[in-house]
Amino acid sequence: MTSYVENETQIRFPFDEKALLDRIMDAVTEEERCPYETTVNVLITDNEGIRAYNRDYRQIDKETDVLSFPNLAFRRAGDFSPAEEDVAGCFDPDSGELLLGDMILSADRVLAQAGEYGHSPLREFAFLAVHSMLHLCGYDHMTPEDAAVMEQKQEKILTGLGITRDV
Repeated sequence: MTSYVENETQIRFPFDEKALLDRIMDAVTEEERCPYETTVNVLITDNEGIRAYNRDYRQIDKETDVLSFPNLAFRRAGDFSPAEEDVAGCFDPDSGELLLGDMILSADRVLAQAGEYGHSPLREFAFLAVHSMLHLCGYDHMTPEDAAVMEQKQEKILTGLGITRDV
């Protein structure tokens, strides 16, 4: 498992972002029974930066907390078999790891939402990273049923990591 993390902001969190992301990647890929070692790229930006990505890639001109760009064309959430149909596009030729996708987090929103929800920046960062990882595994929340599945998975993973709302 490999994560590449770049923080282009002046915000420094009171925890090691890469170490936390690695724990989350491991927990999510284990929960999803991903049969491959994976690679994820993570950019930590500010509200202005995430707004630009949201505008450019989703045609939504406003800031958000996290964006996820899965590399696989999932037919069903958690089914990684499409990767075998596009080995050159889905696996890193050097490491052999599955290129799961890219995540962009707004450090500004992490801090603001932690305050709004009354929990730590670590909890909010972890919540958004788990949420994004589930998107990278093919999950979405476009219907109430799909949202319920994601919410249950998020809570199970965060609880398993010991990252509860009172952390």
